[in-house]
Amino acid sequence: MQEDTRIPPDLARYSRQVLFRPLGPDGQRALRQARMAVVGMGALGTAIATQLVRAGVGFVRLIDRDIVEASNLQRQVLYDEADAAAFRPKAVAAAEKLRAANTEVELEPVVADLTAANAETYLADVDVILDGSDNFQVRYLINDVAVKHGIPWAYGGAVASYGTTGFIRPGETPCLVCLFGDDPGGGHDTCDTVGVIAPIVQIIAALQVAEVLKWCAGRREALRPGLMAVDVWANEFRTVRYPPRAPECRCCGQRQFTALEAGSGALTVSLCGRRTVQVRPHQPLAIPLERLGARLSRAGRTVVQPYALRFEPGDGTAITLFPDGRALIHGVDDEAAARGLYARYIGM
Repeated sequence: MQEDTRIPPDLARYSRQVLFRPLGPDGQRALRQARMAVVGMGALGTAIATQLVRAGVGFVRLIDRDIVEASNLQRQVLYDEADAAAFRPKAVAAAEKLRAANTEVELEPVVADLTAANAETYLADVDVILDGSDNFQVRYLINDVAVKHGIPWAYGGAVASYGTTGFIRPGETPCLVCLFGDDPGGGHDTCDTVGVIAPIVQIIAALQVAEVLKWCAGRREALRPGLMAVDVWANEFRTVRYPPRAPECRCCGQRQFTALEAGSGALTVSLCGRRTVQVRPHQPLAIPLERLGARLSRAGRTVVQPYALRFEPGDGTAITLFPDGRALIHGVDDEAAARGLYARYIGM
């Protein structure tokens, strides 16, 4: 096939994207220089990261606290059955798949729970943050970091057949606190209560990434002026225009970053609908997984990987332990029971 002389040689692999005039060679080179973080490597996060990496974003940090499970495979597009069978950390498995797609992109997998203690470490040095999380606690952390450091971020959420997304630009648009208040309250639908279908995930992720492409290409006039709400089952697509920024907003108005100042968060967190409880030590540890695995192997099935240890004592529970001491206790609902298993096998 004859080479397209309209495309600079260094951008040849992105030729179809470069031929799109609103982006062009300058926009593509801007993407190459951009640094981005994706928070959460579940359904939205894997779709977002796939598009960013294939588009040629220069640096992408992948942040996730969880491991791959078989129930993820219906919608989390970067994982396969081998990842689920090996209980691989999502960030690590995603980075491996994405490296195979584009070796030009620098990928940094981070196997961690995003908290007030580490949010600025992982988010303050990037140009854009993309939300692939599944809860507002994390989104308010993202929002605080974004406003404090003047970083735009792409909010997104998808459940059942509907989703919402918005591109929040500190100083230009209202922030998340302006839009939803300090506490959106409980009782929201989740994937674990009402399910989710893959098409809405892909649409919301695509809308998030589209705004990021516009931003990096300097096409501010093309940015969406509000939140986009989509229901693919009801065939509904609508935009709700942003209201004016609120001067009294504690975050972007008063610059009070309460989510960042809240401390490291709960030491035990029940993961909704999963029969899994996360247990985190008071301070990060440096656990030698090989040594601990050798000890635990006398008490049950143990698999040690570079990023995690999996222990199954044979009573229907299991423990996934990470090098910093954080653990996922599977097969329990009660946080006290989870702490007990952690103390029994890992030590507090």
